[in-house]
Amino acid sequence: MKTKKKEKKKEIKKPKKIYLIIGIAVVILMVAWIFARFGLGGGEDSWIKDSNGVWVKHGNPAELPSYVLEQQDIINCAVGKFDNFTGIINSQCLGTCGDYAVDIVHVPRTSEDNLNKNQCQEYANGTVNHFIELDGEGNIVRIV
Repeated sequence: MKTKKKEKKKEIKKPKKIYLIIGIAVVILMVAWIFARFGLGGGEDSWIKDSNGVWVKHGNPAELPSYVLEQQDIINCAVGKFDNFTGIINSQCLGTCGDYAVDIVHVPRTSEDNLNKNQCQEYANGTVNHFIELDGEGNIVRIV
């Protein structure tokens, strides 16, 4: 008779352990999701990069970070170079703005845009580390 009682106790304890393990796993997953969403994902009032690489407001951030101001200055410089350019607008380098080369590209990009002769040499030789690509109308295509 003692063996039957021991077997029943073991059967009862096993499901409790499984429920406890599942419960702990669910709590861990919830905490991980909350951390990823709010800790790593940033708040609702922040700055995020759009598909072109431009920092844009998300919500109503309290302040304007220095990296956003720097990018805005670079963009203003690039658009100014475009506005002052008097040549034929196709795949050409317009010069540099800070650590960025300013390049005109086709939209959509063509194989011509990838030719070394049509890219900014300052970026190709490492004088600058980033580039801004503009279309034939001076709109930002990509910032890298």
